[in-house]
Amino acid sequence: MINAALARVFKLESGRVMAALVAQFRDFDLAEEAFQDAVTEAARTWPRAGTPSSGGAWLLAVARRRALDRLRKSARAKDRAALDNLALLADDAAPDEAGFAIPDERLRLIFTCCHPALAPEARVAMTLRTLCGLSARDIARAFLVPHATMNQRLTRAKAKIRHAGIPYRVPEADDIPARLDAVLSVIYLIFNAGYAPLTPALSAEALRLCAVLHRLQPLPETAGLWALMQLHSARDGARVSADNMLNSLKDQNRDLWDHTAIADGKNRLLRALGQRRPGPYQIQAAISALHCEAESWQATDWPQILGLYDALFALTPTPVVALNRAVAQAQAGAPVAALDVFKTLEAALAGYQPFYAARAELRARCGQAGARADFNRAIDMATSPQERAFLRRKLQELP
Repeated sequence: MINAALARVFKLESGRVMAALVAQFRDFDLAEEAFQDAVTEAARTWPRAGTPSSGGAWLLAVARRRALDRLRKSARAKDRAALDNLALLADDAAPDEAGFAIPDERLRLIFTCCHPALAPEARVAMTLRTLCGLSARDIARAFLVPHATMNQRLTRAKAKIRHAGIPYRVPEADDIPARLDAVLSVIYLIFNAGYAPLTPALSAEALRLCAVLHRLQPLPETAGLWALMQLHSARDGARVSADNMLNSLKDQNRDLWDHTAIADGKNRLLRALGQRRPGPYQIQAAISALHCEAESWQATDWPQILGLYDALFALTPTPVVALNRAVAQAQAGAPVAALDVFKTLEAALAGYQPFYAARAELRARCGQAGARADFNRAIDMATSPQERAFLRRKLQELP
């Protein structure tokens, strides 16, 4: 179906198209408007003409023309020389848009969005909006803030980039550390955007970006994130059953894991830890490595994982880390104490779907009331058919 084809192209290519548009026009609003014009044109013409062999290049070519049209009609078209140069670039572009595949365009855009002049929470939100194609409503849900608040953050961030003349480039090596935390957060969120719904191309792009960033400046936390994503990706082969149902980590066939990738990720993590500058990504990678080392769910070293979550919470005392720590606490033999922690997190995580899924499992395990309601809430908040089917199966298994 053509709608499915366009949705697939949008999901996989929107980041590269937006990066190329921002690189050329230096205007986030113009790039977004032109890209939306191109998507609208694709929805109108692809059903008749068929899906292009390179949907991303098609969207970029159309978006560039629409951006030029908008410039001609606006007050920004006063500089005729600049407009002529842009038109020349568009006219000279090869049909396959060779410049479209420049590998570091997205990394440059990430560094633009993660400039220290922008508010920390706006840096990640801007990049998710531009590179991952997430709506302001989706980003607001991820950040647990109102939709209107997120809209204001995005508007202010784009205005700041435009008026402050923030350059579109990867900064010098000395400037990278000031932006590293935000850049790593964005790369990990790109990975999760592909990992949760099983879109390997997005997860692979996050791994590639992290590898590029590590070559620019091989810091322990960059290596830690790289190792973390490798260890997660190594389990992809067992995450979906033959009948297209999600398998939880507990139920996965560990023989299907990519043990070569696991070994590579563990070696990278050990080298990072050897520099004795532990950080949140290195600790998360260590937790993932313990899962990968265990021969079964029952053989997992839960006390050590709980200790690592203690260390992680000391560095990043967020409600989500506290939730994950409580799950580990339950697996380590203290499920009732873990449920007490859940009570303290309910207000902070009221809009966070994994909270309800985890509490449903724990309530069912402890024989407490409310598991069915929590499963239903998690199902309502699930974002993929596979996840909903997985939770419905868990719900049906309740006594």
